[in-house]
Amino acid sequence: MRHEKPVIAAFDFDGTITTRDTLLSFLHHWEGSAACVSQMALLTPHFLGFITGLISRQTLKEALTNRLFAGRNIEELHAAGQAFASSPLLQRMMRKEALQRIQWHREQGHRLILASAAYDLYLPFWGKEHGFSDVICTRVAVSSKGEATGALIGNNCWGAEKVRRLETLLGPRDGYVVYAYGNSRGDRELLEWADFRAYKAF
Repeated sequence: MRHEKPVIAAFDFDGTITTRDTLLSFLHHWEGSAACVSQMALLTPHFLGFITGLISRQTLKEALTNRLFAGRNIEELHAAGQAFASSPLLQRMMRKEALQRIQWHREQGHRLILASAAYDLYLPFWGKEHGFSDVICTRVAVSSKGEATGALIGNNCWGAEKVRRLETLLGPRDGYVVYAYGNSRGDRELLEWADFRAYKAF
């Protein structure tokens, strides 16, 4: 199909391009399974609070970020993220049909954008490898010492936040055509915003 306006192909990552969430896999790749289990166990009260509605998704993500990354050297985190992005572990999680769809959009000359709640510690590396011009994701704050502070820059990139950041990046909505791909409640606003939407397409 040909379009008169520029075409954007916006993809969620976890569960849409991959078969499952990638954070635990990144932690396993970075620090090993024992450390991963230990860190998650310490966050149990926050997970329970989220499940019971006592804390928000944003508060949970902030707690995760603080527990997992506060005080860590950002260059080391990025090195681990780059290695994870091209690792066999992550490649095994890819949905073949999703990669084929990404390739189709690339061949059409469409602008590929990732819009995900995954962290900027590894997602931009994967996006660059696969031809995405932009990666919109959850961002980790860094101190003047080059260490992760444990805080986020802005909001967790989930739900309406995806659309807000896309509109900031792209400008007025009537200037382009959007294809969107998602698989969860966190993608609802993105899919509603698109001209062509695919929910759990792969």
